[in-house]
Amino acid sequence: MSPEPGSRLPAGRSAAPEARRVLKVCGATAPDDIATLAGAGADCVGLWHGIPGGHAELPERRLAELTGAAHHHGLEPVLVTFLADPEALGRLARRTGLRWLQLHAYQPPAVIRALRAALPDAVLVKVLHLRGGDCLERPLTGAYERAGTDMFLLDTATEDGRIGSTGRPPAERDVLRLLPRLGRPFLLAGGISPHNSADFEAVAGHPGFRGIDVDTAARDGHGRFSAPAVTALARAWRTATSPEESI
Repeated sequence: MSPEPGSRLPAGRSAAPEARRVLKVCGATAPDDIATLAGAGADCVGLWHGIPGGHAELPERRLAELTGAAHHHGLEPVLVTFLADPEALGRLARRTGLRWLQLHAYQPPAVIRALRAALPDAVLVKVLHLRGGDCLERPLTGAYERAGTDMFLLDTATEDGRIGSTGRPPAERDVLRLLPRLGRPFLLAGGISPHNSADFEAVAGHPGFRGIDVDTAARDGHGRFSAPAVTALARAWRTATSPEESI
């Protein structure tokens, strides 16, 4: 049986799984990024590999290095990938020590099924893409769950087909229309910021909501990760390591 996703959070974060919200920040490329995120309130860090042309793409050696740094700082590293070869992904996870794998493209349920067989203790996250008011993978959500998906991540796709780090928030009504189909917890992505948490109150109140996934909103005007920006996200969305005592 695959683990409850909340059980993969670093030790010491003791909120009950059903109440826990996490802040996942994507796109780290250096150990200093990891240290900044860990000190500012992030829970998980997304590491890109197998995203051709991605601004934060990492070769395997760097991926392994940053995975180790994340574990050292108490963050959960998450592989973010467009790759669809389950054998290659399984070998990569074992070589690097990654436990969370986020399939961010349009990989079919068969890939999830093969990964679950190869990595029974992994946390498998499947991204679902919202575009034009609908979910592109809507007919497959049940198949993904039966194949072994632990968690979904709801993100936006642009009309011209771009996915990942689009900066485009979904409409709350579109997210709410999808949620009755989901039997797994979910993270919310797509243009998330400290300023639009009120736009998603109903989504955040859903029992399956487990937190947010961000990239641009965690950075300063120069594109570097910013501790104040990360802390503002943690506070606004009341995530697991939100430093409320310092407010």
